[in-house]
Amino acid sequence: MTLVQPVRTGPLATLNPVAKLGAALIVTLALLLSIDPVSAGVALGLELVLLLFSGLSLRTIVTRTAPVWVAAPLAGLTTLLYGQTSGTVYVQWWAVEISEGSIGLAWATALRVLAIGIPAVLLFVTIDPTDLADGLGQLLRLPARFVIGALAGLRLIGLFAEDWRALTLARRARGVAESGALRRFAGQAFALFVLSLRRGTKLATAMEARGFGAPTRRTWARPSVFRARDWATLAVALLVAVLAIVAALLLGTWNAPFS
Repeated sequence: MTLVQPVRTGPLATLNPVAKLGAALIVTLALLLSIDPVSAGVALGLELVLLLFSGLSLRTIVTRTAPVWVAAPLAGLTTLLYGQTSGTVYVQWWAVEISEGSIGLAWATALRVLAIGIPAVLLFVTIDPTDLADGLGQLLRLPARFVIGALAGLRLIGLFAEDWRALTLARRARGVAESGALRRFAGQAFALFVLSLRRGTKLATAMEARGFGAPTRRTWARPSVFRARDWATLAVALLVAVLAIVAALLLGTWNAPFS
């Protein structure tokens, strides 16, 4: 069981996980080069257009990206109130300073969070952990021992909620769940930590017994293939990144954070 069940429908589900990670990385790196509303806005607009061809339902898109839509305005508000002051100052009160420059930075920050977060979340929820491990091990040639170990750990993340619920019921049945909230949380968290260590030790022993730690080159049950559509995905991501950068340069809004 995984923490987030992958969406197995639509064109995104048929792409190689390595291509999805590469596409998200290309767009992210391009938007990190500059803090301006134009590049982030252009990238976000193109991404929303591409979502029409993703095959995902509107409900899936809204529910999966809800945290991003909440985080973006909060990041923009923080930048608005405490961002770098430049130009005309409109409001000044204690540590709060709202100026022409902070307003621009706030817009740029909010749009950049949306432009980076929305495609990353939607690409992630369509990735099956096993397919991802196959791609990382076969295509990127990452160490098989690390990849398989990470996959095994990821598969156990979904058990945390069930373990937490079971611990809550067990402690309540024994009459030790009536103390203060902070003390109850600390005790239960420590119990979950001990349980996780024991489960991890058993899992490691079982994997070693089945030869997962052998020094020989391992074989893979399912081949991971990088098809033409995967290359096309990387090309589309690169096109979005280039158009966003070019638009910012042409309109004179390019603002490299380390320049």
